[in-house]
Amino acid sequence: MDNFLATKRAGDIYVRHIRDFLASNFYIADVKSLSATQSLLDQGIVDSTGVLEIIGFIEETFGVIVEDSELLPENLDSIQGIAQFIARKRG
Repeated sequence: MDNFLATKRAGDIYVRHIRDFLASNFYIADVKSLSATQSLLDQGIVDSTGVLEIIGFIEETFGVIVEDSELLPENLDSIQGIAQFIARKRG
């Protein structure tokens, strides 16, 4: 349970960086209303090519490698999911 809480807190640190990246690289009508938990694909913010851009951002910015087996919606489809994925990888 302690590892889960530590990962969650660390993930929260990355949310701002991820939101800033999305706002700079994708069309978002109202960045302030962008929910950290909603699906980026379902909202039409990113498509399959956008996922590749997010992977590049993660690898360059946070120094982690995204393995093929980690290309899962729970890791890459929301701001919160991305942040928690980075926190786990950097653990």
